[in-house]
Amino acid sequence: MTARVHVDLLLSADGRPTAAELTRRLQVSPASVSVAVNSLVQHGYVRREREPQGRRDVYVVDGEAWYHSIVISAQQTLEAAQAAMEVAEALGPDSPAGHRLAKGGAFLERVIHDMRDSADRWRPLLT
Repeated sequence: MTARVHVDLLLSADGRPTAAELTRRLQVSPASVSVAVNSLVQHGYVRREREPQGRRDVYVVDGEAWYHSIVISAQQTLEAAQAAMEVAEALGPDSPAGHRLAKGGAFLERVIHDMRDSADRWRPLLT
């Protein structure tokens, strides 16, 4: 459902549909749209805005949505990498599990830093 809502947002003419419009176009329940939109907002693909002179929210996919999504995902992965390294330290780097977690955490940390640098470098393509 999340993918269907995301594609609908990307393909919408004005890029600013309401929940009611999404529900009607996708022929799904309002609850399904709500769950999908919340996930997209949480992951940085979409943002909510209040309709001008209105009471309803519109959902917007802006030009930098892909960048924001990468940054949010990278931060979550970096936190997981740091947690793995902390557990590795607690277990001891010489234990088999500690060794695996330390190597995995270090790998993820370096890859995420590279990914963030790359996202920053290529961000102008989105503007």
